[in-house]
Amino acid sequence: MAFVTLKDIGSDFHRLERFDGGDFVRWQKKMHFLLVTVKVYYVIVNPRPLKPGENEEKSVAKSRERLRWDQDDEICRGHILNGMSNTLFDAYHTVKTAKELWNQLERRYITEDATSKRFIVSKFFYYKMVDGRSVMEQFNEIKSILDRYSQHKLALDEFIVVTSIVDGRSPLSWKNFRNSLKHRKEDINLDELGTHLRIEVRKEENYKQKEAQSSIKCSLAI
Repeated sequence: MAFVTLKDIGSDFHRLERFDGGDFVRWQKKMHFLLVTVKVYYVIVNPRPLKPGENEEKSVAKSRERLRWDQDDEICRGHILNGMSNTLFDAYHTVKTAKELWNQLERRYITEDATSKRFIVSKFFYYKMVDGRSVMEQFNEIKSILDRYSQHKLALDEFIVVTSIVDGRSPLSWKNFRNSLKHRKEDINLDELGTHLRIEVRKEENYKQKEAQSSIKCSLAI
């Protein structure tokens, strides 16, 4: 059985990417998991216990419960703030409770994430691979954009993605390559497309290398 130690928890917080205003939903999920792990997330969803009444026995228990909640709220608020960039820390460190801080971040950045979704959709559909740049570098840029689709829970059929890249995004000089893929009987996925691209890149590099060697031989013969 595996046990989670304070050292492990501290290491997880250290590895958490600091929130700088982008990809809020992903950061929030990671932060939620860590706050649950250290058992302080409850202060965000549960209100602060009421002040104890007159009954002495119940009063002591209520006072302890209230004190524990206050301590956990400060720990929770501190973890959230420490998971933010210095700029955002300075902007939010005066917020008094973890719940208020959590809600303020949600109100602001979930709205911005919605705008970000529209930007990502446009970025893919208007992306055009060009000659003169590494094809694999551009392909990896497209994959990076599609990874952000997943982060925002945006669904895009893989067949449409591959067809879109082959038809409208591969370089103009790769006309023969596009035609060969378009006339395949079997559909290919994104990873298989990447494999075909790497093979085509190697073919092109080998061709250029042979051309260069041939040119050298011709010059030496002269």
